[in-house]
Amino acid sequence: MELTRKNLKGSMVALVTPFRKGKLDESALRRLIDFHLANGTDVIVPCGTTGEAATMSHTEHMGLMSFVVNYVARRVPVICGAGSNSTEEAFSLIQHAKKCGASGVLVVTPYYNKPTQEGLFRHFEILAGRVNIPFILYNVPSRTGVSIAPETVARLSKISNIIGIKEASGSLEQASKIIAACDLVVLSGEDSLTLPLLSVGARGAISVVANVKPKEVHDMIEAYLNGNVNQAKKLHYQLFDLAKVLFIETNPIPVKTALHLMGMIEGELKLPLCEMNQKNLKELQLVLKRQHLLKSQHKNRKLAQAS
Repeated sequence: MELTRKNLKGSMVALVTPFRKGKLDESALRRLIDFHLANGTDVIVPCGTTGEAATMSHTEHMGLMSFVVNYVARRVPVICGAGSNSTEEAFSLIQHAKKCGASGVLVVTPYYNKPTQEGLFRHFEILAGRVNIPFILYNVPSRTGVSIAPETVARLSKISNIIGIKEASGSLEQASKIIAACDLVVLSGEDSLTLPLLSVGARGAISVVANVKPKEVHDMIEAYLNGNVNQAKKLHYQLFDLAKVLFIETNPIPVKTALHLMGMIEGELKLPLCEMNQKNLKELQLVLKRQHLLKSQHKNRKLAQAS
């Protein structure tokens, strides 16, 4: 399916990258992808912030793109994280995403060098012009130190293969201005605000929580888009504590720890990210227990069902 402004919607997982002894854990990654395909995730998004792309070499980054695209095998779209603070480096990553068959790319605003709005416009304009692949802009000022203004987004919306924006500014005002100014698809990049963003016109989310509860995130978004606001609201509140605790420390530390406690991955992180402190770990375990997500709870539930 070719991604367009008309069909870009739903629950898109900001996929973690499982490691074992510093290398990609391919068997765990296959399990994670199978988990998402079985639970309704609409789009797989590897190599983003949650996927620890910032600490991967370009060889690792490109290898991960190819692995996910090949394993998913067009069962759902794959949008690969392919941004950089260097336009030329971003071009190399985007070019590889296109070559390996990705459905689209998620391209973050350049970090650290803090370009002006004109610099941001030229960065995305040149990249979208050089590689004919659907682009999702990614605005996350808490990470990059720069926010793309709604007026700049509106200028970029005139480029046909720029089809959406992941809004992780935490600002309903920012998202509302973008939706009012142009027809780009807005996707929530902050799980606790997904339902409020849907209410002002967003069409889905690139979600961290979907790593842990993919079915519920999918069902919440689908319910809202289908007009079942009460069901969406119910699921929002069921997921809210999880959405908050998964950001109690720098993402993806809590979500990878959660998946480890669920028995799905090793939980290994690449430095400078490291394990959670004990106070925050206990809080995470408490929320996972309330959500019936701990590995021991899964075992007990299966035994009860079998008896």
